[in-house]
Amino acid sequence: MRKASIYLSLLFVLLLMMNSRSKAQETDTQKFSPAIEDNSYFIEEAYNQEDRVVQHISNGYYTSGPSKDFTYSFTQEWPLLSEKHQLSYTVAYAWLNQNAVNGFEDMLINYRYQLTGHDAAVTLSPRVSIILPTGDKNRGLGNGVVGFQLSLPASKRISEAFACHANIGFTVLPGVKTFGAEGQTFKNTHWNMLMGGSIIWLASAHFNFMLEGLHIISQAASIENQMQTQHQTIISPGFRYAINIKKLQIVPGLAVPVSFQDGKSNAGAYIYLSFEHPF
Repeated sequence: MRKASIYLSLLFVLLLMMNSRSKAQETDTQKFSPAIEDNSYFIEEAYNQEDRVVQHISNGYYTSGPSKDFTYSFTQEWPLLSEKHQLSYTVAYAWLNQNAVNGFEDMLINYRYQLTGHDAAVTLSPRVSIILPTGDKNRGLGNGVVGFQLSLPASKRISEAFACHANIGFTVLPGVKTFGAEGQTFKNTHWNMLMGGSIIWLASAHFNFMLEGLHIISQAASIENQMQTQHQTIISPGFRYAINIKKLQIVPGLAVPVSFQDGKSNAGAYIYLSFEHPF
């Protein structure tokens, strides 16, 4: 719980930073220089795709714990009629337990609404997602049920050199089956809650340093049909770089996330690659 309190405090500080600049920006006619905006890794930014611009995002996440897992995910984001509405999907393929198990994980279908725009005091873009049970639950690749996810990303350009982002999200998985030690079948609602934030140093229009942090609280049933709560904290320093070729923008990036759970820490590696272009 101590780590959860720390991250709630960090999230609160980020929101205060956003708000502290809002009144000044409302009356300030200065426009910040263009910079990379929608290419973070763990923390979701509140910027929908521009009208008639599509983005293809690849992520690779390696965790160096005892199981040595690697997950590749692909997300494609499309504007729906205008920048106000955005549809996207995410598919993932995982290699778990040192590649003892591999296969597709559950799929997400996402809708985001641009509640406030870039010129608002704080940019907000709430998201709702449906989680489809495309992964094999018996092999640890999915949950076996249709789930739902709500998220509220908030973003703020606080100066010429810095931007910050904050997230809070909730996932619910109703009726997940758990098999008891004696072969019994139980059904329970599993859930998790995410809170976090990031600070982005815009070293140049094309090169950014990033520091992301998040805390995840999850609850799931054990084989004794007891609901167990777990806490995981991730701190992730990284960078990204934009390459512009006519109307195509390519953004590669790297990060070194460190995960803290059950009193243990594990370092990992995160690889990012985005292609964005008009259609």
